[in-house]
Amino acid sequence: MTKRSNLSRRRFLGTGVAATGIALAAPQIARAADYPERNISVIIPTREGGGADRNFRAFTSIWKTKLGTDFEPGFFPGASGRVGYEVYMGKNKPDAYSLIFGNMGPEVLNWAIQAPTFDVNDYIYFGQVDKDPGCLFVGAESPLKTLDDVIAEGKKRKLNVGTSRMAHPASIGLLALGEATGAQFNLIPLSGGKNTVAGAVTGEVDFSVLTSGSVIAAGEAVRTHLVFGENRVGAALNDAPSMNSVYGTDLPEMLSSRAFGIHKKAADDHPDRMDLLNSTFKATFDDPALLEAYIASKGTPEYLSYGGVEECETFKNAMLELGAKYKALLSGA
Repeated sequence: MTKRSNLSRRRFLGTGVAATGIALAAPQIARAADYPERNISVIIPTREGGGADRNFRAFTSIWKTKLGTDFEPGFFPGASGRVGYEVYMGKNKPDAYSLIFGNMGPEVLNWAIQAPTFDVNDYIYFGQVDKDPGCLFVGAESPLKTLDDVIAEGKKRKLNVGTSRMAHPASIGLLALGEATGAQFNLIPLSGGKNTVAGAVTGEVDFSVLTSGSVIAAGEAVRTHLVFGENRVGAALNDAPSMNSVYGTDLPEMLSSRAFGIHKKAADDHPDRMDLLNSTFKATFDDPALLEAYIASKGTPEYLSYGGVEECETFKNAMLELGAKYKALLSGA
């Protein structure tokens, strides 16, 4: 176990109970009558084996001990997450035996760019698992050695910038950076995190923007110049500053934030089941085993972060508003 992981564990254990208000020693959480009687299915709108899958398996390995049942994932990748949501909303019963585990940032931006077949208010996120901010980074051999170099060059010519997909929080961060500085950027979707990192490393693009967890994993092959949110990991992202601190902007954190969602009808029709899902989800954050499982799944421990319905709704609305603001730029490439 690394020194950083040990420090993260101490912080996690020291704040978990206070953050959620549920004591570790509580003997058992009150159960909704006869719920759950069977396993709960979970739609994951990305591929099996990816970051969402690893995050899901780590979290539910502990959550199932609180809820008293297992979780069965179903993977529906395609159309930047759209396929999975359409399956969930169109085919799964709103009975609280079916959930969706999505990446709130890029997936909600989908709805701002192109409305789904369902009302976006017909589902809610109730359980945020992590907060992974986007960042701006270059390849280790890039001539753009500093953030000032990036901005200065972007005022001379339009820079080509890799992104994993157009409708992504990191893409919005970059567009906001252009507004704040006058630098010109041309977003190029490179289809996935690995390709986006490779684009910056090989020089296919001038630099890239991406979820910072993937950038941390790239190690010394890249260098981070700016974070579109709080830099919670310090040197792991080259001590890069936040955009708001450098430019005095008021941009919300541009996050890839994974969370569990549910049909709003299920929450409305089965409040006892919803209460149990909420209380056991919170209790999972109080269990020291969660951090162990998260680290074992190669998650960044500093990004493990509880959020309930209110926090998720605030973030969802922010993404919808920013997506509408930048719609023409996010859908034009």
